[in-house]
Amino acid sequence: MLVTRLEENPILKPKRNHFWEAQAVFNGCPVRTLEGVSLVYRALSLPYYSSLTGARLSVSSIGIAQSKDGVHFAGRRRFIFPEYSWERFGCEDPRITKFNGKYFIFYTALSAWPPRAEGIRVGLAISKDLKKVQEKHPVTPFNAKAMALFPQRIGGKIYAILTVHTDQPPARICLASFDEEEDIWSESYWQAWYKNFEEYALPLQCRPEDHLEVGAPPVKTERGWLLLYSYIRDYFSQFRERLLGVEAFLLDLEDPFKIIGRIEVPILTPEEYYERIGLVPNVVFPSGALVRRNRLYIYYGASDTTCCTASVRLPLIMGLLLKRPKLLELQRAQENPIIQPIKEHTWESKATFNPAAIYLGGKVHVIYRAMSEDNTSVFGYATSQDGVHIDYRSPEPIYVPREEFEQKLVPGGNSGCEDPRLTMIGTRLYMFYTAYNGREHPRVAVTSISVSDFLTQKWDWSKPVVITPPEVDNKDAFLFPQEVNGKYICVHRFGNGIDYDFCSSLDFKGSVWLDEHRWIERRRGWWDSEKVGAVGPPVKTKEGWIMLYHGVSEDKVYRVGAVLLDLKNPVKVLARLVYPILEPEAWYEQEGQVPKVVFPCGNVILGDTLYVYYGGGDKVVGVATVNLRELLTTLKLCRF
Repeated sequence: MLVTRLEENPILKPKRNHFWEAQAVFNGCPVRTLEGVSLVYRALSLPYYSSLTGARLSVSSIGIAQSKDGVHFAGRRRFIFPEYSWERFGCEDPRITKFNGKYFIFYTALSAWPPRAEGIRVGLAISKDLKKVQEKHPVTPFNAKAMALFPQRIGGKIYAILTVHTDQPPARICLASFDEEEDIWSESYWQAWYKNFEEYALPLQCRPEDHLEVGAPPVKTERGWLLLYSYIRDYFSQFRERLLGVEAFLLDLEDPFKIIGRIEVPILTPEEYYERIGLVPNVVFPSGALVRRNRLYIYYGASDTTCCTASVRLPLIMGLLLKRPKLLELQRAQENPIIQPIKEHTWESKATFNPAAIYLGGKVHVIYRAMSEDNTSVFGYATSQDGVHIDYRSPEPIYVPREEFEQKLVPGGNSGCEDPRLTMIGTRLYMFYTAYNGREHPRVAVTSISVSDFLTQKWDWSKPVVITPPEVDNKDAFLFPQEVNGKYICVHRFGNGIDYDFCSSLDFKGSVWLDEHRWIERRRGWWDSEKVGAVGPPVKTKEGWIMLYHGVSEDKVYRVGAVLLDLKNPVKVLARLVYPILEPEAWYEQEGQVPKVVFPCGNVILGDTLYVYYGGGDKVVGVATVNLRELLTTLKLCRF
């Protein structure tokens, strides 16, 4: 994700000795005060018998706590609680805004039990000093939630944002404007507004299967009103798992009905234990926000149990909202595909794809996966002086299956040596690849060759060994091109994410397998939501290692992204691109054995340009380029 969670999370937990907040405290909303920051939050009591219902139930009220730094809160007390019939079964999910010298706290008021849509409406409490409530009003006479006030008038009007029909979907996020404060709780105003509420709705819902709700109160920035909201993908789907995420959009400062920017991927999803485990598992719900020292702090409820905070650089969020800088893309060579199957060569008659690449002796050397009609994979070899035009291509494979773990056990099935990656350490070239015999799990194998033999095409490869256990799939492996503190980093994919392990030796003897140190994870709801795998050895710059990776979306489209790694500690990720830099568009990427695939296994630097060699559609080899400085600049804009 884009955000960094606070180490102090959860910043607010239930207190067992406070009956009214003993079960859960969540969905906190902060506001600045003279003393620092006050946080209003939903507090859920332990179940107790209610004479109103004749049953045991937990009731929500609104607590308040104080902090000097917005993280460490104390002085918790019950602030807003059920008093009137329109809120008698609970006061939930407050949104607080300081406006015209007073604090306006909107909340969800429950008037019916069991809860039903017509009994779930917006209530309002007004306080002058946050010590006590001076006024309370029922607001909407219809089903609505999550109302929040803009902190100043816009064009002479008071504006608010709210979710209409949250419990009678489809829900709509709408705007309402008022001339005077009293209009905010005027029933006649809302009756008239409600007749045409669709006219005041913002076009935010992408699909009918999704659900949405207002999150934090509007945050004013130099470029517009920033709003965080809850977007639940596949909420109404019978076949897909729901994904509750935090998303963002930007409204024009002078015309809040005008959306000028939107991030259509979640910037926060449930990942940590306190977000995945609780009263309602797998929930992150944005309920407040503050800007401090050029960072946006997001306050959110985790699993309807605790209050948490995460932060992100404000320039990063604004850049993504406004699509600035322009999205970077790799440029395909006009000559693509540069390597295609040759029918006359039995060993590469079906497909030639997924190439490794290395620059040695004044030329680019490409080792590519070649497949015969009986689905046996071997490695072919080609060279290029300029990185695009192939000058030489070997008429015979340079590497074939030699061991039991890669020789065909199922007639006609896939088997062999797949998806090579090359790294030079000292005077030897190490090649990691996927070994598969068609029956057991694919595993990572490694072999090596002296640089001199490689350059003279004396294919004297060492005996290959497998370095991952037999019980699980493991692919997308390479050796990091530089020692780190006397050890070597082996990158691989055990599961759906990119992993690494530190190795003290490169002899890879014995049955010691690579360990799984989970490193770069897939991002749910993004273009790389299904799985990610490393492309090949990263390239070194003065400001960090640039490493490319492939990402697969839920609809099985393969794309390419990039991360920036720390120079001294390469397993520390400094930045990760939000958008892919290569995705299937050309005919040879859209079609093939597996459609909609771009799959690189190597890259080289020629001058100031990065050349990326990739398989298209599991059928052919293509090359695409990007200016290295532009790629680095874009990565730095996405730093955490």
